[in-house]
Amino acid sequence: RGRWNALRVRTSGRAQPLSPASEAEFITEHYWGYAARRDGRSVEYQVEQLREAGADQVIVVLGHRADEVLPHVHRAGAQAIINELYAGGRASSVRVAAGALPEDVAAIVVLNVDQPRPAWVTRRLLEEHSRAGAPVTVPTFEGKRGHPIVFDGRLAAELRAVSEATQGMRAVLLAHDGEILEVPFDSPVVVLDMNVPEEYEMAKATYFEQVKR
Repeated sequence: RGRWNALRVRTSGRAQPLSPASEAEFITEHYWGYAARRDGRSVEYQVEQLREAGADQVIVVLGHRADEVLPHVHRAGAQAIINELYAGGRASSVRVAAGALPEDVAAIVVLNVDQPRPAWVTRRLLEEHSRAGAPVTVPTFEGKRGHPIVFDGRLAAELRAVSEATQGMRAVLLAHDGEILEVPFDSPVVVLDMNVPEEYEMAKATYFEQVKR
């Protein structure tokens, strides 16, 4: 059976401030799962960051093993919706979430829980989205589109109608492809995605290693 080990570190020199919007700040300030934040979960972290970015309402759609995740959603103070049709694909979750939005919603931020983003990313996207008046706003890193995606509130009806048969949310993006605002970021955090354990381990090594340097 494995044993817990402890490390004790003695530092020297003057402490240096973290660079704003850096990966080191992302990990050190928030501890969303790479380091000491064992009492939290990715759901709680993401709800916290979305609120800090200015979101008035945070909706978390749950499917598989919803009963295990629900307490974390409630603890974070977000609205939980159970999608009984989750096995049918992501489009069903987008539909139920969009259906819970008020008619006067100004902007809609769509983000998977396995795509953790610090508040500064979403805040900047919302600011650029509002300034440009674009129907869709996405972050990019070195030319690659990332997440979260910000939809104008006028597209809520389109999100409520997505289906796997018509490519889900991708159909909405394709319908407005020529109008999408791309916001370039210097940080690869906007393309971070963790679908499988190997991607989680790679992300952990990449970001936490930068804190140790």
